[in-house]
Amino acid sequence: MATTTRMFCFVLVMFLMGCCCSAKIYKVGDSKGWRAKHGSYYEWAKRKEFQVGDSLMFEYDGNVNDVTQVSSRLEYQFCNSLSPKAVYNTGHDVVTLTEPGYHFFITSDHSQCVAGQKLVVFVVHDHPIPSPPPPRKILPFRKDYKVGDSNEWRVPEESDFYSKWSEEKQFHVGDNLLFYYNDQVDDVLEINSDLEFKSCDTISPVAVHNAGQDLIRLTKPGIHYFITSKIGHCEAGLKLRVVVRPLSKSVPKKMQLSPFDRLIKWLHDSFTPHPHH
Repeated sequence: MATTTRMFCFVLVMFLMGCCCSAKIYKVGDSKGWRAKHGSYYEWAKRKEFQVGDSLMFEYDGNVNDVTQVSSRLEYQFCNSLSPKAVYNTGHDVVTLTEPGYHFFITSDHSQCVAGQKLVVFVVHDHPIPSPPPPRKILPFRKDYKVGDSNEWRVPEESDFYSKWSEEKQFHVGDNLLFYYNDQVDDVLEINSDLEFKSCDTISPVAVHNAGQDLIRLTKPGIHYFITSKIGHCEAGLKLRVVVRPLSKSVPKKMQLSPFDRLIKWLHDSFTPHPHH
């Protein structure tokens, strides 16, 4: 009986580990922990993909510091901790990311925050949960493109870098562009026309993105233009033009039977008695 109980407990633990192993815990700042250092948390976060269910672990001296979660981009930018969403001050805080979108963290020590002790993370999507395959149907395949790949979104060494980058790819409606950059240095502006693109005209943008980790979905076919508002950066080549194709109308292929199904069909046809006329 005791052996059976131990086996049951072992199987239960392994099952729970298997269910939860997809979520990750990220120690903020790695070995440096949570402290003031200009730009360090931007560099730390940009190399990671955060998903719903992941957790951030903040380690610091709880006697002199804290973790303040704020709600908006403005509070984050200006180190405004007057109306926090949550405050953690144990010195060893684990914060679970429960919803997609932007999450902003600062310290309530204004001088420390201004010196760089603040973090923004972008939660992309949920961890996949294994499930039975859906009924057979044709679905569009969406792709995520990290703009510039390892170079990300910044002034390139060669002015035609982003032109060459986009020409090597085929973009379709439903695809996403992921812009990663230092939000203290650059931003992303969507503009309307080729003339604005060539002249780096920032007067009438369609949209402005400035989070440092921007996910932009391509929702319609045609040419889409992106530049930066920072003086001199667009002229130096920090601009992107992508041609978005419409979704292809795939024609479902005739369903192919597996070898086993073909055998069953052959046996059925061969041994099922047929009425005589």
